[in-house]
Amino acid sequence: MQLTTEKAKVAHLLRRFGLGASEAEVDYYGKDGFRGAVDRLLDFRSQDEGFDVSLEAFRQPDNNNFNIRGIQQWWVLRILSTRRPLQEKMTLFWHDHFATSASKVNAPLMMYQQNELLRKNGTGKFRELLLEASKDPAMVFWLDNQFNVRGKPNENFAREVMELFTLGVGHYSETDIQEAARAFTGWSIRRRRPAEVAEGSYSQAEFLFVPRLHDTEFKTILENKGPFRGEDVIDILCGHPQTPVYLTKKLWEWFVYPNPEAALVERFAGNFQKSGLDVGSLLKEIMLSSEFVSEKAVRAIYKNPVDFCVPTLRQLGIGEATMDLYRQNREAENARRFFLPAVALQQGMAAMGMDLMFPPDVAGWDGGQAWISTATMVERISWADRLFGVGAQRGGRARAQVRLPAFSLFSSDPSPRGVVDKLLSVFDAELSEEQVGQLVAAAEKASEGRVTAQNANQVAAAVSRLIFGSPEFQMA
Repeated sequence: MQLTTEKAKVAHLLRRFGLGASEAEVDYYGKDGFRGAVDRLLDFRSQDEGFDVSLEAFRQPDNNNFNIRGIQQWWVLRILSTRRPLQEKMTLFWHDHFATSASKVNAPLMMYQQNELLRKNGTGKFRELLLEASKDPAMVFWLDNQFNVRGKPNENFAREVMELFTLGVGHYSETDIQEAARAFTGWSIRRRRPAEVAEGSYSQAEFLFVPRLHDTEFKTILENKGPFRGEDVIDILCGHPQTPVYLTKKLWEWFVYPNPEAALVERFAGNFQKSGLDVGSLLKEIMLSSEFVSEKAVRAIYKNPVDFCVPTLRQLGIGEATMDLYRQNREAENARRFFLPAVALQQGMAAMGMDLMFPPDVAGWDGGQAWISTATMVERISWADRLFGVGAQRGGRARAQVRLPAFSLFSSDPSPRGVVDKLLSVFDAELSEEQVGQLVAAAEKASEGRVTAQNANQVAAAVSRLIFGSPEFQMA
């Protein structure tokens, strides 16, 4: 499939680097053409985020504490409602890259702290991001570096910083890991006492360097010799020619298409290295490349659960509506009821295999075709029921639903064909005429030929199940 118009290119850009190509967002980002859309997407800090929900809204009413589900829902609500889609998309990418799980880090505010770190540094210089992530309390705890001390080095973090964060397998030796572990000795964390936490701050742990636990002797790391500390290892890794190659390939596979050609990766990695590993510069070069808008790149990536679920709500305007309702009622008792779409999203994405803040292991999620299985396809199809409030129970458990009143979507043409045309447009779905005919037949059966306010949700769910279950809709 070729992208023959500026509008089609903008939609493709927003599917990959945004949070879906809603009709409104395509018009907004594309008003100055494709290059203007790239600039507007990258210049997100000049855009009001449109998200002003304090973490305080997610305290547990019974004990006034935070739990991890509340932190998850806060982030999902932010993804749903943000006007800075690239910022949240990059936060998600780095969450997968520096995969840290609350299954071990049983400290919700430490997970929140890491999430904010990734958001702040996600499109800046990689060296700064890597250093901040390496010193992040959740990361230190996740990879046991608080137990890494002189005379008894723990190699967990040293191994992952090379294998998963910078170089990739095959570009370091076991000796390099052992020596790097010695450099990171003394890196630990300190829990702050309640009196030390400033009002409005949620930073309840901090990085701590303990000099007496640090190995000050000479080390040899990737052919560099010296009495290195952890910061020196970060510099060595960021200066290594393999790091831009590894990161470029990973970003390319996340945003463009799988298995990029080696020469292509080398070309982009070279410019990335010259930029001082400036992530924003690399993203812009990828976006503006001929390869990004080539036929090979169009609808070439399997949607992860965020890319599958979030756009369906954003494209229906539910993100903005949720924030408007909350702002109007934030002082009301139980104002959190207006966050129900975020709860449904968090549950739905987890059921599809992506429980945010719970990556399966240190390597993150497998991605690609691994997102598609019999079980996850059942969940993807049934997402239609949760959108339109059909079938509240599954597996004996109550599940949060969005319950969008569907009839207003079809007011201009409340016919079976009108329902199909509207949902295909809203959900940015491109299906064959034969498939469209099957959708119309499903709408006619569910509506008995007449779409009304009483049956519109049933009709919308019947059509959306077929859309969501189609092979084409699994691809972004």
